[in-house]
Amino acid sequence: MQATLILASASPRRRQLLQEAGFAFEVDPSDVDEPEPEPGIDPSEYAANLAWRKARAVASRRRQGLILAADTVCSVGSHILNKPIDRADAERMIRLQEGRDTEVVTGLCLFRPERSVWVGATEVSIVRFRNLSDAERVGYLDSNRWEGKSGGYGVQDHDPFVAVRRGSFSNVVGLPMERLQELLAEHPALTS
Repeated sequence: MQATLILASASPRRRQLLQEAGFAFEVDPSDVDEPEPEPGIDPSEYAANLAWRKARAVASRRRQGLILAADTVCSVGSHILNKPIDRADAERMIRLQEGRDTEVVTGLCLFRPERSVWVGATEVSIVRFRNLSDAERVGYLDSNRWEGKSGGYGVQDHDPFVAVRRGSFSNVVGLPMERLQELLAEHPALTS
């Protein structure tokens, strides 16, 4: 029997992925700030560090249980893209990604505070962002579907201008379910 997870996130997409996979879980958002990354920081390092900080924040008030924290960012060239702060930021992100491949990086952290046991991992997927016409771009920005989404888009929304080229689809949604299952299988001290 798998332990009940404590999801350190308010993300409805992460909740849906866990539900669809049959996980027992409860939600306890970390409320950790997601600052803009320092120039030159590696996207995997940035995402992994945020996942660890989120897990640690929940562990400080829970003290026991199996905490699952994650952070997903997009990366184009040397630019790490978090969630857009407003429409202008969403447009900047969309334009930066158009016609290019984008890396989607998720940092994962599973933390069992009562045992001082934790494990972290990162998962990388590649998406292709096609060029948009001005009308398509404005229509998308007007829809507000970019809100709360790393890079300003969501493949789960069937946005027709983004396609997963390589890697885990669920990673692009925000939680690499295949990697999560592997971590749980590889580290029984977390679940027993």
